[in-house]
Amino acid sequence: MAPSKEDYVDHYAVLGLPSGEEGSKLSLKEIRKAYRKQSRFRHPDKRPDDPNATADFQLLTSSFEFLLDKAKRSDFDAKLRARREQVVRDSFQDAKRRKMATDLEERERSAAVAVDPAEEVRLKEKRKADELKKEIAEFKAKKASESVCGQQNGESKVGGENAGGSLDKGRTLKVSWEPSAGDYGAAKLRGIFESFGIVEDVVIRSNNSKKKASAFIVMASREAVVRAVQSMSGEIRNPLLVLPLEPIAPMFSDTASTNQNESMGPGINNVVGVGFQDYEAFVMKKLQEANEKKKCMR
Repeated sequence: MAPSKEDYVDHYAVLGLPSGEEGSKLSLKEIRKAYRKQSRFRHPDKRPDDPNATADFQLLTSSFEFLLDKAKRSDFDAKLRARREQVVRDSFQDAKRRKMATDLEERERSAAVAVDPAEEVRLKEKRKADELKKEIAEFKAKKASESVCGQQNGESKVGGENAGGSLDKGRTLKVSWEPSAGDYGAAKLRGIFESFGIVEDVVIRSNNSKKKASAFIVMASREAVVRAVQSMSGEIRNPLLVLPLEPIAPMFSDTASTNQNESMGPGINNVVGVGFQDYEAFVMKKLQEANEKKKCMR
């Protein structure tokens, strides 16, 4: 059954009285007093210019008579109570639904940005490991670069010559000089030693020391090495200290003339400079062995 218009009218409110539990406790005396008060200023005679005055006064009278009926009032109070409880339940459900919706939205937002603590730790460790690997790689690259530069600048510096490949010690001379003696570049050294034979390569060496500079001169033959040593060591004012990387004496066969060794000896012994004493002793030893062998042959 559909509710009538009367079901939506709050008879207490029509008389200007409090509704709800407070209204249900009002006495008949209080209801009559409220009706008389409302009648004095809501009567149609008091509002001749109000077209709704008659209808309003009729509603006032109807609500007053309704509340005077004990059965109707009791039933009305029960309906009002049920209505209030429904409103409370609806309000609670609405609040609950709103809270659930809010919680769901919050969980969705948290799930979108939240990371599991263990996973977060793992990601942090991975980032640190990646950074460490990068630093190690950069350090190794830097060290490798410094090593290459050190080999290029500290070990060998070729003045327009080819420094690649291993040196043939039998055809190689080591030339050293004091920096104060002048600047001996590859071209200048090549020009000096070409007078003794074909020069295949010139390798300028620098030990990053201000005390001594040096170079390797690769000749085309061992004979050219011998000529260079004999000639350069025989010059008293020669600023270059010229030494063979490999002893010259083994070049000569047993059948070679002792005079050749003897003639080479004085020239080599004229070489002046620290570092040649060992080679000089070696040559003297070879000369003595040659003399002893010559005596045995006699």
